[in-house]
Amino acid sequence: MSSSEKIRVLRIINRFNIGGPTYNAAYLTKYLDPEIFETKLVGGAKDESEASSEYIIENLGIETTIVPEMKREISKLDFLAYKKIKAIILDFKPHIIHTHASKAGTLGRLAGINNHVPIILHTFHGHVFHSYFGSLKTQLYKEIERWLAKRSTRIIAISPQQKLEIGLEHKICAQDKIEVIPLGFDLSRFQVDRDSKRIDFRAKYGLGPADVAIVIVGRLVPVKNHSMFIRAAKNICDSGLNNVRFFIVGDGESKHQIQKEAKEIDLNFVELGAPSQESPLRFTSWIKDVDWVYAGSDIVCLTSLNEGTPVSLIEAQSAGKPIVSTKVGGIHDIVVENESAYLCEKNDVVSFEKHLLKLIDNRELRAKMGQFGEANVIEMFSFKRLVNDIEGFYKRLLDEKNIKLYTDSNKI
Repeated sequence: MSSSEKIRVLRIINRFNIGGPTYNAAYLTKYLDPEIFETKLVGGAKDESEASSEYIIENLGIETTIVPEMKREISKLDFLAYKKIKAIILDFKPHIIHTHASKAGTLGRLAGINNHVPIILHTFHGHVFHSYFGSLKTQLYKEIERWLAKRSTRIIAISPQQKLEIGLEHKICAQDKIEVIPLGFDLSRFQVDRDSKRIDFRAKYGLGPADVAIVIVGRLVPVKNHSMFIRAAKNICDSGLNNVRFFIVGDGESKHQIQKEAKEIDLNFVELGAPSQESPLRFTSWIKDVDWVYAGSDIVCLTSLNEGTPVSLIEAQSAGKPIVSTKVGGIHDIVVENESAYLCEKNDVVSFEKHLLKLIDNRELRAKMGQFGEANVIEMFSFKRLVNDIEGFYKRLLDEKNIKLYTDSNKI
């Protein structure tokens, strides 16, 4: 490699929708040392039901290549997406391919393997090894991931718990092939102008000083299990509490099913206007400025059946909010149980409600847990830490492959 040549990194992401993978890919594309690394970011198009995250890319001034054929589901278009990725590899000639999430991981790694890219990496931002599909489809996905993992240089997990699930529970690859590198974010917006954001949010939705706002943020899809949230909301409302308002922030394929379930249990809701005693639940759809949402809320929930590292809980803690969540995936690695969050087993509505009621009734406890959570996540999930971790990891792998590192003028 000549002294003027940089290490070329081809970063491939499933699609540009709101979530941890976009932030991860965007910060790494923007902030890897430009004297050493040249990064090309490729991604698929978002689903119609999802909010676009392209504003994140645009705000950072990153150019991207869109492969519209790379869809979320298995499709006859996958071969066209593979061919386009292969053409990008032949043109860009990357030293490293780093894929993020399942579809990008399959097509990107396959193209990298077939074109002899020296270093092939994949980050599991979550996994589909339970609670997504039936047993036969799940087993098929596991076999595909095992085949790809054998031919990957390393696998990256975003939490210690996820590493155990991938390696020991689902046996995708050996534990020593998995590197744990937590996600990283710019969390500064969750620490500024909280008072003004809170006043604005609560004025918009007609919340009084004594009202307690409970929010859940994320895609409306089956694995997020919003039915647990609305059942708890119904029971709390029926208990006689008339100062609690529930917000479902997000959109997705399960929206109409969730609303149908709410009607079936006689839980009134609104999509326009403010939640009220008569309609205590509001569907807001996607809200880009989630820092505004968290500032105005009092408790943040998650009811998922399966998770990697949920961004909503990192953001909620950085905004100083207490959490009530199911105990799944990597959640234990980002909260401290009974200090920043109350946790329950998945589908345990009774425990979920008890935790919510405890926080609803105690403003001081909410503040105490929120302060603990904020201190817990600020350093752990800094995007600067993420970039430093990845740079060091890349350099170790390049050294293993005997690919020498150069800046434009000096060998490192």
